[in-house]
Amino acid sequence: MFICSLIITKRFCDQFMMANGTLVRTLIHTNVTKYLSFKAVDGSFVFSKGKIHKVPATDMEALKSPLMGLFEKRRARNFFIYVQNYDEADPKTHQGLDLTTLTTKELIAKYGLVDDTVDFIGHALALHRDDRHLNEPALDTVKRMKLYSESLARFQGGSPYIYPLYGLGELPQGFARLSAVYGGTYMLSKPECKVLFVTCLLV
Repeated sequence: MFICSLIITKRFCDQFMMANGTLVRTLIHTNVTKYLSFKAVDGSFVFSKGKIHKVPATDMEALKSPLMGLFEKRRARNFFIYVQNYDEADPKTHQGLDLTTLTTKELIAKYGLVDDTVDFIGHALALHRDDRHLNEPALDTVKRMKLYSESLARFQGGSPYIYPLYGLGELPQGFARLSAVYGGTYMLSKPECKVLFVTCLLV
């Protein structure tokens, strides 16, 4: 299955999960994954100038991508290296930049990337829905790009996306099975419940 990042139908988009996203890590932590089957999406692509191209997500892929010219590849590679090495808790990786105040547009401008490159970074890697991120703090975009790269590397697939093999209905079913193992009861079509704790004072 090949999915174009900029032309994804609503039906499929809702079923995709980032391979290293919060939901997947929660499923692994709770051990629900033993009741689920996932499939990796084979690729993530963009449509540009009448052709379909793979989205470069690492510095090496940027060098091979036909989306950019020779000099643009070098600039993009430097930007990807900065993003990959960035650690919010380690100021040494910030290179003197404060991404909580620096906008995405200002950060990208430091690397001299052209508009086409900025477009697929913002929409195909960081998965922003519009261009508002360009005038917002760059930290969110960098985190999104790191998530894309980490998800891509997690299962060594052709894209960062995975989806439940039999649909999203498998997720609650997996939790229901796990609940049953521990003697729990899983109720469908029930309103929200509350758990009341009563504290008793012994005199």
